[in-house]
Amino acid sequence: MPEVTRILQGIEHGDPKAAEELLPLVYHELRRVAASKMNQEPPGQTLQATALVHEAWLRLVGEGKEQWAGRAQFFAAAAEAMRRILVERARRRQALKRGGGIEPEPLEESRLIQTVPTEELLEVSEALDGLAAEDPQAADLVKLRYFVGMTMPEAAVALGVPQRTAERWWTFARAWLRKELGRPPC
Repeated sequence: MPEVTRILQGIEHGDPKAAEELLPLVYHELRRVAASKMNQEPPGQTLQATALVHEAWLRLVGEGKEQWAGRAQFFAAAAEAMRRILVERARRRQALKRGGGIEPEPLEESRLIQTVPTEELLEVSEALDGLAAEDPQAADLVKLRYFVGMTMPEAAVALGVPQRTAERWWTFARAWLRKELGRPPC
């Protein structure tokens, strides 16, 4: 009886060491099957053949209900496990929440910088000096939100205060700056 078939029967009968004996015997062939499957995938695939083998192996022997009549049935089950893994990954990539198949667009640093008219920037900067004299925490919050572009939760964490406190400071700072800059409230 071939070695692989003997070990497969051991797995079927519940021998806990049989799975450990099987992997070294079939690993290279599983790797070859996985590489063949990966060659059929479109370019840009992030999954490597080795990772595919490992995940398929976990599915094959991890469920605890392995029943293979022989080597051919084992490799058929391995190929099916690999196929299912690849199909699941393809479905996840196509999911709307993952972009629905839209190609990712590289983020350019120049697009992150918000263009603010020079006059407005200078006016806000000067007004911030006055706000800092009256309420330094509110001025720090404005700097983080206006100049750095942080969200309210990010700015609250950076300042080490609860978000609700940061929101109160923001409300005050906006009203104070509108009054100082001579703009009507929004």
